[in-house]
Amino acid sequence: MDTIILGIESSCDDTSAAVIKNGVLLSSVIASQAVHEAYGGVVPELASRAHQQNIVPVVHEALKRAGVTKEQLSAVAFTRGPGLMGSLLVGVSFAKGFARALDIPMVEVNHLQGHVLAHFIKESEDAHNQPNYPFICLLVSGGNSQIIRVNAYNNMEVLGQTIDDAAGEAIDKCSKVMGLGYPGGPIIDKLARQGNPKAFSFSKPHIPGYDYSFSGLKTSFLYSLRDWVKEDPDFVEHHKTDLAASLEHTIVDILMDKLRKVVKDTGINEVAVAGGVSANNGLRNAFHEHAQKYGWKIYIPKFGYTTDNAAMIAITGYFKFLDKDFCSIDKPAYSRVTIK
Repeated sequence: MDTIILGIESSCDDTSAAVIKNGVLLSSVIASQAVHEAYGGVVPELASRAHQQNIVPVVHEALKRAGVTKEQLSAVAFTRGPGLMGSLLVGVSFAKGFARALDIPMVEVNHLQGHVLAHFIKESEDAHNQPNYPFICLLVSGGNSQIIRVNAYNNMEVLGQTIDDAAGEAIDKCSKVMGLGYPGGPIIDKLARQGNPKAFSFSKPHIPGYDYSFSGLKTSFLYSLRDWVKEDPDFVEHHKTDLAASLEHTIVDILMDKLRKVVKDTGINEVAVAGGVSANNGLRNAFHEHAQKYGWKIYIPKFGYTTDNAAMIAITGYFKFLDKDFCSIDKPAYSRVTIK
């Protein structure tokens, strides 16, 4: 009998639904919210309202593209957390009502676990480019920067993480300071390709162990920019490509330095990257360089699976369904948690 999982993701500002059949992705639909660009960041109230408008048509479209009826579904997998509480509540509430109406199991998914397991999304039955356990995963996004030892789909150990700001958050805030808009990641990435990564130098943290810190870099960037703009009011416009390239270079350097230490100390040379910042070309290039230099076997997700998406929720739900790891209907959403 076929196992067909509907995945629902609504942790931030993207409403997404996906359908996976026997581990193979049939459809993935994402509705993004452009309304937040005008505010320089995600406005929680606007995000939750948009999710309410999008959730039904997005699920309907995902089922339609997959060629699957709701009666054929084996279970509903949904992001229970972490994320924005208002946004999560829309997805969680819909999943509960949908599963109850169809009398099928619910499977809760940790959003961060989903990002890691995005590497196991298969677009065809003969796709076999997935990491072997154990592997090391660098999870970098707007809210998280973690180095994780992945022993199994349900056994992950955080070896290091940010003690303050995440890498993606630092990029977004520096972009905002430069007046470049939101979200900052794609803007900085595009500009960085045209600039000199060694044009400017910024502060790098000295944190023991495998943990990260990006608040000092953010402060260094802000103060340096303030001083340069005093001398030349048009400094950002004249140097924005070099500023973007130097910022990206510094952040990638910080990320890869700790990752190298973990790989060396653990002896695990299967290394993956996940999360929104894994779409960054500078980070992707660094992974390829390290693979050549240190003999790593690397896994880099497709661009469509780097940002928040329901395909990663569906594949995680698929693995949990096979283990009969179901969720009771009384489980509430949660806004804060990490991979334990």
